[in-house]
Amino acid sequence: MAEFLCSRPLLLLFVVAAMGCLIGRLRVLGFSLGVSAVLFAGLFVGWWIPGIQLPDFVAQLGLVLFVYTLGLASGPAFFASLRLRGVRDNLLALGILALCALLAFGLARAFGLGAGETAGVFAGSLTNTPALAAVVDTLASHGVRGPALSAPVIACSICYPLGVLLPLAVAASCDRWFHVVYAREQNSEYGAQGESEIVSVTAEVLRAPCATAQGLRKTAEYAVNFGRLQRAGQTSVVHDDTQFAVGDLVTLIGSQGDVLAAAGVLGQVSAAHLERDRSEVDFRRMFVSNPQLTERPLRELHLIERYGAVMTRVRRGDVDMVPDAGFRLMLGDRARLVAPRAALHALERLFGDSARRVAEVDVISFGLGIALGLLVGAVPVPVPGGTFSLGLAGGPLLVGLVLGRLGRSGPLVWTSAYGANLTLRQFGLVLFLAGAGLQAGAVLASALGQGVVIKMLALGAVISLGSALLTVIVGHRLLRIPLGVVVGMLAGIQTQPAVLAYALEKTGRDSPNVGYASVFPIAMISKILLAQLVLQLMGFAR
Repeated sequence: MAEFLCSRPLLLLFVVAAMGCLIGRLRVLGFSLGVSAVLFAGLFVGWWIPGIQLPDFVAQLGLVLFVYTLGLASGPAFFASLRLRGVRDNLLALGILALCALLAFGLARAFGLGAGETAGVFAGSLTNTPALAAVVDTLASHGVRGPALSAPVIACSICYPLGVLLPLAVAASCDRWFHVVYAREQNSEYGAQGESEIVSVTAEVLRAPCATAQGLRKTAEYAVNFGRLQRAGQTSVVHDDTQFAVGDLVTLIGSQGDVLAAAGVLGQVSAAHLERDRSEVDFRRMFVSNPQLTERPLRELHLIERYGAVMTRVRRGDVDMVPDAGFRLMLGDRARLVAPRAALHALERLFGDSARRVAEVDVISFGLGIALGLLVGAVPVPVPGGTFSLGLAGGPLLVGLVLGRLGRSGPLVWTSAYGANLTLRQFGLVLFLAGAGLQAGAVLASALGQGVVIKMLALGAVISLGSALLTVIVGHRLLRIPLGVVVGMLAGIQTQPAVLAYALEKTGRDSPNVGYASVFPIAMISKILLAQLVLQLMGFAR
């Protein structure tokens, strides 16, 4: 069996990947490992068949694919989180993670742990396999091989379960500690965010406002779009300069609270369902597959002037959003357009509406972006005691963040469709985890037989529990952030979807989503960089 698999690395890769993903689907106490289980499958196969491993190129390719696509997807949210209230939330996340890194460095020196082991414990206790990938890449770039290269993988695997279980225990207990009833929390500061369901209602105009539809959207404290207008039995599309009259019926699209507030301003909610009348005005959901439309403000498309159409909502991934004039479309978005029936074919040509094209990746821009990231990663940066480079993990990640924020440069569209990006990201992570797990599995048995495992578990428990407690105490007690949001921030700082899923079930509200989204990008990126910093500090210290 060993010779058979060793001579067929592709077969070995996909056996480990399939085995890991199958294990990752198993739910224990309400959570599952997901794609991270590929690491444990690789460890098991590597331990079971000593000497079996994949070529180094497999893990390197997976690492580059993962971090670059992660940067592209996180770029807009990362830079947006650096504004307004996000500065406070991100400073909290960054401060807690920096303290964890210092704690790992100090206690590891006291315990006598090595550099690779310490960085692996840091990555595992905070459940961040991309940070592990950066550590392995840094060690490999400095010529480290053999058991020393596998040390961070083993340490991460040992501490990973602690990084899930201990924050879950804190999330399960903090409402009792702070005597908080989630349903009664006031979340006004965070109330406009999250993933609220988008609804459509028909309002009857009982008092005609002086402002136009565009003016109402600008001055109102709610985010809604206007769709159809029925006046004197004739149905049309609401334009920016439309002024409503008493007796009009108009469709309003937005979150339930915003829609009801807007209906109250105009008059009242009507029992009619104007959206069902498709005799003159119809709607279509269209894929945005035309690259010329991506990363451009919606106002530049002139939909009303050219087609008499309005875009009432956009579905990106699994989330519906209400677009405004500054909203930027991305490849793969599904736009819901309301327009006269005669204009629908022209709109289909404009948007492309091709499921096949949104599944494709522009190899030119994708290749140029990764090449630029690899070049940036190879640049040596002077630090005390030597030089430091971002490597295969940091370089593509940094470039991906910047290009994801830019969106496009002239004819080059850097971003890819949501589905294509997610597929490449997961595939890259599977490649890295399979390669790293197989390589570490060969020395797993000898590592577990040493007393150093107890030290790793102790350090991992301190980091996991300390980060969770600091998040809820500082966030809720000192900064007065609603506890439902803080629990979501805990999930974001841990970059742990299992904690988020539990928080959503525990609170029964969308507030954990808000906290998670506000700190996830900075937490993911800072852990990748801090893990390498821990490695460098431990290396200089010895």
